[in-house]
Amino acid sequence: MVIGVTMLNVLPGSEKNAYNDLKSFAGVKDVYHVFGEFDFVVIMELETLRELNDVVDKIRENPNVTATQTIVGAEL
Repeated sequence: MVIGVTMLNVLPGSEKNAYNDLKSFAGVKDVYHVFGEFDFVVIMELETLRELNDVVDKIRENPNVTATQTIVGAEL
């Protein structure tokens, strides 16, 4: 299991559309609209790093998304 967290920014006024799009991706467990440096935090759980990368690529392809930053969780 791979856990990924992507923080992202969207175009002003596109928050509701972006939220609905983000919730529709396979592997996305939670989407939080936040205040501060980023507009959203997306929590993902997928089987492989490749699957995580594919979802992040799809997020980046969204025309409303202007920037992303992704971190990958590791087991201790």
